[in-house]
Amino acid sequence: MALFGKDKGPVVVGPGKIENVFGASTRFEGTLTSDGNIRVDGVFEGSIETAGNVIIGEQARVMADIKANGVQVWGAVKGNITALGRLEILSSGRVWGDIKVAALLIDEGGVLRGQCIMQSENEPLLIEGPRVRESDEAPEAAEGEGGGEEAEE
Repeated sequence: MALFGKDKGPVVVGPGKIENVFGASTRFEGTLTSDGNIRVDGVFEGSIETAGNVIIGEQARVMADIKANGVQVWGAVKGNITALGRLEILSSGRVWGDIKVAALLIDEGGVLRGQCIMQSENEPLLIEGPRVRESDEAPEAAEGEGGGEEAEE
């Protein structure tokens, strides 16, 4: 067994079997909606939405927005990714688009070109900046100074 499982192929992001497979010779255009896990090894254009996980194989070319529980990218994705759980961009993976995820892993060699928003159920408390104190005397003093100049003219 190799360190970190390098001798193994793609690992499913979460529990469950892969129910929908788009093979390397498959080209799909449109919207895919599923409750199960999805694996794409071919060309996919459109959008993918599932309550399960999505695996983008090493030879896959995906031009789509993806919404899933977890996403694992071995190939190329051009589009935005929203993962309720974890997004993994593996060493051969490339993502061009914005991502919104709860957890993110990018292997050495993996590429992300876009903005990343880490979402959490527990938002951090905002730190308030220093408050500016308005003194009652300052506005009166400013008026008094200005009033004196006008009277002289």
